[in-house]
Amino acid sequence: MHAVASGAALREEVISVWDDQLEIHVKIAGSGPPLLYLHAAGGLRWGPFLDRLSVENTVYAPELPGTSPADPHAIHKVENFADLLLMYEELVHGLGIAGAVALGESLGGMMVADLAAHFPSLFSKLVLIAPAGLWRDDHPSRAVELISGPPELAPSYLFFDHESELATAFFALPDDPELVPSVIAAVVWAQGCASKFLWPIPDHGLAKRLHRVIAPTLIIFGREDRVIPSIYGQEFAERIAGSRLEIIERCGHIPAVEQLEPTLALVTEFLR
Repeated sequence: MHAVASGAALREEVISVWDDQLEIHVKIAGSGPPLLYLHAAGGLRWGPFLDRLSVENTVYAPELPGTSPADPHAIHKVENFADLLLMYEELVHGLGIAGAVALGESLGGMMVADLAAHFPSLFSKLVLIAPAGLWRDDHPSRAVELISGPPELAPSYLFFDHESELATAFFALPDDPELVPSVIAAVVWAQGCASKFLWPIPDHGLAKRLHRVIAPTLIIFGREDRVIPSIYGQEFAERIAGSRLEIIERCGHIPAVEQLEPTLALVTEFLR
């Protein structure tokens, strides 16, 4: 689902990667130091969180291949997660933002962490919000249940208070009934593209690589995350030397939406 930034002019840049075999569409807004934002499995949503970050940063938000309306079949050009990481490393250099801060949510957090493990000098700082990528048999991720389950259960997975106005607004469909099918199809397709790297479990060996991360790292989890239990925050923190873990109370899987102000305060303080 693609939303126009309300507080900053939004533009798009298209970067060719992988020997010019793939084009990645990047939404850009703001001014200041570069900040790379990698989105979660539902596709890129540009809302208040990115708007606020773009006040002091130039936010670069690439769309996962396949989730751009102009090229839904681009995901077929990405054979595996290792190739995806190399493509995004090329993207960072193509944008000319090596050394930027990198922030990722869920799937995006997994990508940011593994990029920093593969290329330790690529980013100056990392912010991982409810990152996927690890697996514990005693506390399994429920991402598969979220993606494969009935859509009416999605709010209860993603939000601590799934009956709140925020949760209702997050899942609101357009008033124009003619737009509803295309919006639903875009979200379902985005989840399908993400599932190529999350299904059946999101373990691509990140645990054995996290010791390679050298960038200062902030890890944020919602205490009541029902998709990726907050105990994974401690797992990430123990594996990334010198990292900082923050747990936000009364919060589910999307801190930047359900608890915008506390999340934004943590991120902006860490970046400054």
